[in-house]
Amino acid sequence: MADQEVIKHTKKVFTVWTAPGKGFWHKLKEFILEIFIIVFAVSLSIYLHDRSVKKHQAHETKEFLLGLKKDLLLDVQEMKEDKESFLLSKAAAAYVLKLKRNEVANQDSLNKHYIWLVNNTSLIPNNGRFEGFKSSGKIGTIGNKELQNNIMDLYQEDIPGLLMGTNAYAERKLKLSDFIQRNRKRVTDSTTNLKAILSQDESFNIAGNMVMVEEILRRYDNCIEKITAIIRDIDKDYN
Repeated sequence: MADQEVIKHTKKVFTVWTAPGKGFWHKLKEFILEIFIIVFAVSLSIYLHDRSVKKHQAHETKEFLLGLKKDLLLDVQEMKEDKESFLLSKAAAAYVLKLKRNEVANQDSLNKHYIWLVNNTSLIPNNGRFEGFKSSGKIGTIGNKELQNNIMDLYQEDIPGLLMGTNAYAERKLKLSDFIQRNRKRVTDSTTNLKAILSQDESFNIAGNMVMVEEILRRYDNCIEKITAIIRDIDKDYN
């Protein structure tokens, strides 16, 4: 509608000076009036357009942040479960370290600990929503700069740092798993020499590295703390 008004009054500007029977000052007043109307119409059009864009951006940002909160709550739940897994892995490695040279592992203890010696635990972050919002160049629409910075730090520094630590730990476990597979032999039709393998020096040395999970747990706690701050700010802005 504003565009049509601009076109109409622009045409009228060019006809003001050629209108018959009107004096110079009358034409000048009409000319100034038409220019004022055009400027007003253009300004109004720009204002309404900007307002519409900002309203749309605000809606998109709100939907993103509320969706992000759901993703982060799932991540926190997984992080807490992962922490328990690393503590169980530490306990399993500590049991291997306690075995004396050529001591045979207790079967009940082996049943309890073995899975935590060879399985892998790693966070699978729900980051698809963040990556999509970031790649579209919309991160800057988050008005709360502290919230914006915390989100960027979490996904670009904290979580990658955590994954680096858990991947390194997985490599330690893989060494133990490979050692077991290379040396495992049947003793009877229903038993193997697994107990003896775990008391060997290489198992002992690898387990010595596997008990060191404190840095990984610290990284998990750091992520959980950052997520808690993000959710708090989202709730403050949109609750």
